[in-house]
Amino acid sequence: MKIGLRIFLGYFCIVALAALLLTRVFLAEVKPGVRQAMEDTLVDSANVLAELATDDFIAGRINDGAFARRVRELRGRDFGAEIWGFGKRATNYRLYITDARGIVVFDSDGRDLGRDYSRWNDVYLTLRGRYGARSTPSDPDDPNSSVMHVAAPIRDPAGRIIGSLTVAKPNRTIAPFIERSQRVVLRWGGVLMGTALLIGLFAAWWLSRQLNGLRRYAHAVSAGRRAELPASVGEFGELGRALESMRTQLEGKQYVEQYVHTLTHEMKSPLAAIRGSAELLETRPGEAPMAEEDRARFAASIRRQSDRLAQMIDKLLALAAVEHRQRLDNPEPVDLAAIAREAAEQCAPRLAQGGLRLTLDLAEDLPTLDGDPFLLRQALVNLIDNAADFSPAQGEIALRLYRDGEAQRVDVGDRGTGVPEYALPRVFERFYSLSRPAGGSRSSGLGLCFVAEVAALHGGHAALSNRDGGGALASLVLSRGL
Repeated sequence: MKIGLRIFLGYFCIVALAALLLTRVFLAEVKPGVRQAMEDTLVDSANVLAELATDDFIAGRINDGAFARRVRELRGRDFGAEIWGFGKRATNYRLYITDARGIVVFDSDGRDLGRDYSRWNDVYLTLRGRYGARSTPSDPDDPNSSVMHVAAPIRDPAGRIIGSLTVAKPNRTIAPFIERSQRVVLRWGGVLMGTALLIGLFAAWWLSRQLNGLRRYAHAVSAGRRAELPASVGEFGELGRALESMRTQLEGKQYVEQYVHTLTHEMKSPLAAIRGSAELLETRPGEAPMAEEDRARFAASIRRQSDRLAQMIDKLLALAAVEHRQRLDNPEPVDLAAIAREAAEQCAPRLAQGGLRLTLDLAEDLPTLDGDPFLLRQALVNLIDNAADFSPAQGEIALRLYRDGEAQRVDVGDRGTGVPEYALPRVFERFYSLSRPAGGSRSSGLGLCFVAEVAALHGGHAALSNRDGGGALASLVLSRGL
C-alpha cells in the first residue's frame, strides 16, 4: 500500500471517528437541552399564574371566577405567531389547581375536576414546599406522548401553602424544533466531515506527490539518467537538497575515478609511440646518424601523437563540463539553421585541406528552440569532423536540417566505409573509437559522446546509422523547447 493511501486512510479513520462521536454527542444533547429550556419557561409560567390565581383561590371561586374565565377564553385566542418557521395558532398549555389535600379544584380541560392528584410528584412535592415536576406519557403505549408538568405553590397572606398550580405542556409540541436542530447538526456534521476528508485527500495527495517526485529523482539518478531536482518546500525541500548534495559528491567521486582509469588507459598508446619515436631519434655515441627521411617520419609521428593527446585533453575537458550539468542554466532562443552555417564555416579550412566538400540543405521556416548556441555549434562541428575523418579523398559531406514531427533534426552523412554492425551500439560510449581509413589511426573517442550529451541536455537524442549506398549518417534530434 502506497504511503499516500496509508496517510489518507489513517486520516479518514480519525476524522470519521471524531465526527461520529461529535455528532452523537450533539444529537444526544439536543433533546435534553430543548426540554430544559421548556421546563425553565414552564417554571416561570407556573409561578406567575399561581400569583394571579391566589385571590380567586382564597375567595373560593377558583373554578368560576375571573381567573378561570380568562383561562378558558384563552382557548379561543388566535396567536398568529411564527416561531423560527413554525406557526403557532393556539395554546398547548393545560392548567390544573389542587387544594392543600391534592384534590383538583380547577382544570382548564375540565376532565379531572375533583380527582385526587396528591400522589403525582408535581403536586406531592409542591405541597411540601419543594420543587415539583414530572414528565408522564399520556398514552402508556406511545413513548413520544410524554407531557411535562411543572407546579408552583399557592400561598395565603401568611405564606402558608394552601394549594398548587400545575402547568402541563406536551413534549411533542417542541418535537419539530428538536428534529430540525438534529437535521442541522447532521447536515453540518456531514459538511464538516466532507471538508475534512477533502483536506485530508489534498494533504495525502500533496505528500504523495512530494515523495513520488523524490522517488523518481532517486531512481533516475540511480539509473545514470539526467534528472532535475523536483521543487519541494519544508522538510521535503531539505531532503531533496540533501539527496542532490549526496548525488553530486558520489557522482563526482565516481566520475573522477572512471575518468582517471579510462584516460590512463587511452594515453598509454600515444605515449608509447612518442617514447619509441624519441628513443629512435636519439643518436648514441658510435652510432651512424639516422637518415633524414626516417628522422622526419619519427618527428611526424611524435607530432601526430602529441596532437592526439592535446585533442583528447581538450575534448575531455569539454565533455566533462557537459556531463556534469543536469540542465541548461540560461537557455535562449536559437536558430538552428544559423548555428549550422556557423559550424560549416568553422570546419571549412579543415575540409578544404582534405579536399572535401560540404553541402547544406537547411529548412528556413523552422521555429527557434530553447538551447545553448555554443554547445549546439560544437556538437555540429564534432559531427562534421567525424564525417570528415571517415570520408574518402575528394568526398562529399551532406548536412541537412529539417522538421521531424515536433522536433528539429540535423543529419550529417558521408560516403565512407560506414560503421561495422558490432560497433553501432557502442559508438556513443566514452573513448570508444574506430580506425580511420587514412593511416589507420584512432580518434579520442569523445566527439560522439559529447554530441549525445549535448542532445540530452536539450531534451533530444543522437543517433548513428549506415547509409544506403555506403557511408554513415549521424543525426542530432532536438525538441522545440526544454
